[in-house]
Amino acid sequence: MAGCCAVLAAFLFEYDTPRIVLIRSRKVGLMNRAVQLLILAYVIGWVFVWEKGYQEMDSVVSSVTTKAKGVTLTNTSQLGYRIWDVADYVIPAQEENSIFIMTNLIVTMNQTQGLCPEFPDKRSICESDANCTTGSSGTYSSGTRVSTGRCVPFNKTMKTCEVAAWCPVENDEEVPKPAFLKAAENFTLLVKNNIWYPKFNFSKRNILPNITTTYLKSCTYDAITDPFCPIFRLGKIVEYAGHSFQDMAVEGGIMGIQINWACNLDRAASLCLPKYSFRRLDTRDIDHNVSPGYNFRFAKYYSDPSGAEHRTLIKAYGIRFDIIVFGKAGKFDIIPTMINIGSGLALLGVATVLCDVIVLYCMKKKYYYREKKYKYVEDYEQGLAGEMDQ
Repeated sequence: MAGCCAVLAAFLFEYDTPRIVLIRSRKVGLMNRAVQLLILAYVIGWVFVWEKGYQEMDSVVSSVTTKAKGVTLTNTSQLGYRIWDVADYVIPAQEENSIFIMTNLIVTMNQTQGLCPEFPDKRSICESDANCTTGSSGTYSSGTRVSTGRCVPFNKTMKTCEVAAWCPVENDEEVPKPAFLKAAENFTLLVKNNIWYPKFNFSKRNILPNITTTYLKSCTYDAITDPFCPIFRLGKIVEYAGHSFQDMAVEGGIMGIQINWACNLDRAASLCLPKYSFRRLDTRDIDHNVSPGYNFRFAKYYSDPSGAEHRTLIKAYGIRFDIIVFGKAGKFDIIPTMINIGSGLALLGVATVLCDVIVLYCMKKKYYYREKKYKYVEDYEQGLAGEMDQ
C-alpha cells in the first residue's frame, strides 16, 4: 500500500523538464548525424522528389469509346461463301469501356421449336424410357431443353432421351480449330479516351493535338516507334501481353488495355501523355484449365413464308478487350508542402531518441551519462522553509 502511495505521489507531484547535455563522443556524434542524414534523405528524396509531397493530388475521371475495323472472308459447307464485317463480329455494337470481337463460333442452323433427340453424351444416352426423367432440364445444356421421358433413336446405332427444345439441338462438343475468324488478328481497334482532373479543371484526350486525320488513317500503335497512336492491331495487343492470338482466338479470353495518365501539372500540359500497357485478365492455368476462355450464345430469329418461327443459334467465342484507365495528377499547393515539412522536422527528433536510448542503456558508461542527464531537484519552497527552520 505504501509503495502504491509513493508511485501515485510521484505521478502527481513530480514534473519532468528536458535538460540539454552536450556529450563529446565520436561514436554517438557520428551516429546522430548519420540518422539525421537518413531522415533528411527520406524527406527530400522520397517524400518531396519521388512522391512529390509538395503537390495536391487528384484522381482521373475518364470516358472511353471504341471502334473496330476489319473484314474477312470465309467459305464453308455450312455457311457458304460469306463476308464478315464489323456488324457481324462486334457483339453488342456498343459496350461501356470494352468491346467484344468474335473470333470463333459454333452455328446451329434452322432451329424450330419441337421434339427431338438430345445430343448423345453420358447423361443423355438411354436404352429405354426408364432411363429418362420426365420434365428434367440439365444445366449442362444450352438451357432450353426439357426431357419428355421418352427414349428415341438418335441415329441407326444409338438412342437418346427426347427433349422439347429448339431442334435440332446444338452440338458444341468440339470447338473449331483453328479459329473460324483467325484473320481477326489483323483487325484494328481505335480507342478514344477523354480524361478530366476536376480539382485542376484539366482535361485531355489520347488523340493528341499533333495527330492529324491523315496520320490517324495510317498509323498503328507500336511501343517503340509509335507509342501514342490510338489504333491497335488485335494480334499485337495479345502479343504484347505475352500470348498467342491464334491460340487465344479458339476459345476466347479477356484482354486488358491499360491507359495510365500520370501528369505533373507544374510542367507544360503537352507533357501529360498516355502510357499504354497490356495484359491478359482471364485465368489461364495449364494444370487446371476448367471452363477456359470466353463465350456466350445469341440467336437470329426469322419466319418462313408459312409463318413458322425459325432461328440460327450461334455460340460465339471471342476476345473481350477491357479498357482500364487510371492515373493521378499533381500540382503545387502550400498546404501539403507545409504538412510534409512539419512531418520531416518532427522525424528529426527520432535521431535524438535513438541516441538517448543507446547512450543511457547500451554504452559501457551508461550510469555516468545518466548522472549527467538527470538531475533531481527538491521543491524550492520546501527547501527554503527547511533552511529557515535551521
